[in-house]
Amino acid sequence: MNPDTFPLRGDHITLEALIKAADLNGQRELARAVIADGLVQVNGEVETRRGRKLRSGDVVQLGAAALRVVDGDPEQ
Repeated sequence: MNPDTFPLRGDHITLEALIKAADLNGQRELARAVIADGLVQVNGEVETRRGRKLRSGDVVQLGAAALRVVDGDPEQ
């Protein structure tokens, strides 16, 4: 797996917000459902807490899609 990157603004983002912002599941309104159904992994472990705080270095996977959270560019 070679995940794409998601630039972080601030020190963290919640799992639900990341899935919505990155549109990982194709339908933004389904973010809560895919998390609750155990379809999302964070760092290789199933995560069902939509409020899970993600920080730089965390890897989120939903199906074949994967994102690595990275520090954002402070100049932007």
